[in-house]
Amino acid sequence: MQKITGKNEGPLQFSSSFARTITPFMSELKEIARQIRRDIVRMVHGCQSGHPGGSLGCTEFFTALYFKVLKHNPAFVMDAPGEDVFILSNGHISPVFYSTLARSGYFPLSELSTFRRINSRLQGHPATHEHLPGVRMAAGSLGQGLSVAIGAALTKKLNGESNLVYSLHGDGELQEGQIWEAVLFAAHHKVDNLVATVDWNGQQIDGPTQKVMHLGDLTAKFEAFGWDTFVTEDGNDMDQVVAALEYARTRTGNGKPIAHLMKTAMGKGVSFMEGSHEWHGIAPNNEQLAQALQELAPTSLGDY
Repeated sequence: MQKITGKNEGPLQFSSSFARTITPFMSELKEIARQIRRDIVRMVHGCQSGHPGGSLGCTEFFTALYFKVLKHNPAFVMDAPGEDVFILSNGHISPVFYSTLARSGYFPLSELSTFRRINSRLQGHPATHEHLPGVRMAAGSLGQGLSVAIGAALTKKLNGESNLVYSLHGDGELQEGQIWEAVLFAAHHKVDNLVATVDWNGQQIDGPTQKVMHLGDLTAKFEAFGWDTFVTEDGNDMDQVVAALEYARTRTGNGKPIAHLMKTAMGKGVSFMEGSHEWHGIAPNNEQLAQALQELAPTSLGDY
């Protein structure tokens, strides 16, 4: 089991040339992430509904994936020939997904203002019948996304494509039995073009995961099931997240699916939300929004 710590120590050693390659772009990625966080709190406040906690916690992941690592085209085609594919399993964190897609050019930024409104394409959970570019799976019920991602990865293999499939899951979502059926299946069938990331924040809607249903040693579990497993110690550190996703790509094609366990803080970036399950699924009021936006300073990208 490998660990991404952002330091030149332990089993992973990143050369100075690698650091120079990613450092100049880091300031841009961090600014994009701050803007996406501003979008998240404004979207959820605007309709007084939604899930800001997990969205804020996964902002570095989405930013690194879509603006640095993922081979994708905003001119959206559902089966994505010649592209990498991303599957969002924990669909309730749609605010960060929608903001990322809009900021990547999949649809107009102005559409973010319609989040969770009647007749909007930006529903609380992504839905394919809305035909929103970038959405390949209706993510309502938890536990299904890994199965879909495996299907997409096998399709890539059957089509002779070298592209990868990435998926994202909540740690509370791992309490769903279908996840572990899929974990068994992927290892048995050597689905080695799949990188499944777990948002390991230790929180779910009813409280800490260790109190609701303890997940035990996730690293040991995935390794025992035959997955190539590694941990990102700080999934809210952009340098670590970029390094982790780049590292994951180098591990594909070796006969095992890749499990990326990413430790994050729910509500990251907004002081009164950080680390609290209470912000899993509630919206900030006017005063709280003002405080959040003050903490998340404006960027050159501008609000929608």
